[in-house]
Amino acid sequence: MQFIRLPSDLVKNGINRRNMNSFKLLMSKFYQRAFSSSSSVSNNSISPLVSTDWVAQNQDSIIAVDGSWHMPNSNRDPYKEYFEKRLKNARFFGIDEIKDKSVDLPHMLPTPKDFADAVGKLGISESDYVVVYDSVGIFSATRVYWTFKVFGHKKISLLDGGLPKWLAENREIESGPIDIKPKSYTVPTLNTKLVRNYDDIRKNIDSNLEQVLDARPGLRFTGEAPEPRPGLPSGHMPHSISVPFNSVIDPNTKNTLLKDEELKKLFESKNVDLEKPIILSCGSGVTATMLYSALEKIGAKNLAVYDGSWTEYASKEGSPIVGKK
Repeated sequence: MQFIRLPSDLVKNGINRRNMNSFKLLMSKFYQRAFSSSSSVSNNSISPLVSTDWVAQNQDSIIAVDGSWHMPNSNRDPYKEYFEKRLKNARFFGIDEIKDKSVDLPHMLPTPKDFADAVGKLGISESDYVVVYDSVGIFSATRVYWTFKVFGHKKISLLDGGLPKWLAENREIESGPIDIKPKSYTVPTLNTKLVRNYDDIRKNIDSNLEQVLDARPGLRFTGEAPEPRPGLPSGHMPHSISVPFNSVIDPNTKNTLLKDEELKKLFESKNVDLEKPIILSCGSGVTATMLYSALEKIGAKNLAVYDGSWTEYASKEGSPIVGKK
């Protein structure tokens, strides 16, 4: 809360004709500060990762988006859970609904028009400040966060700790139906710098110019454990580096990213050069974005996600696979 000191003549004599100009100047300053305070979220630089405290203080200036998704064998329905428990006025972004439905691959990026149409129906415009969270902590929300970034959304952040941390702190939630007024979202341009496709990966295997980090569990990377998708071999791409997605999560909180120094040590231990280009991959393009957010947090700039990830790569005939099982 901001305060404005009253001039001594107003305190002693109240408002009269002689000090009216002083009063008008005072009120002008008040409204200027009030407006600045309410719009500070949009004027200040946007942090990729925000805390539960920050969201609680800025809920009226943001639109919360539930980006929850679970593996098919989890027996959890994220959309149903959204109606049972969500942040105030939150919208639900389903990565299995807002996707490219022309390909037989899970939750691939939608077209720019489909993205704009879907997000507009969620009552979000390109000028809104969006904060994404999920019901695990830091998991599928990173995929939604990255998707917004791919389509050039300027004001986008990720809630560190997500819904579990929010609930643990006994913060306000709501449930039941929600009335959403659609908005117009201008069709964006896809930022190709943040995305890699199969051809890019094959070329990179020959050139080895970009580091490829694989977020799948270690035993799937080595080929010692099977893939959860039937018929898909395990193993890894030549030259790729194993960085399991759960290694970037704080083991104490179990729902927030590691502190910066711990993340730096982790990637240093894997011989990852933060100054060089990095491609993130995983099983289907979800946990790869966890590495994206972790690397972004510690200042890595040249990051891209292989959208099709292992599901696409390993299903293509002729793809080189190390440790194939």
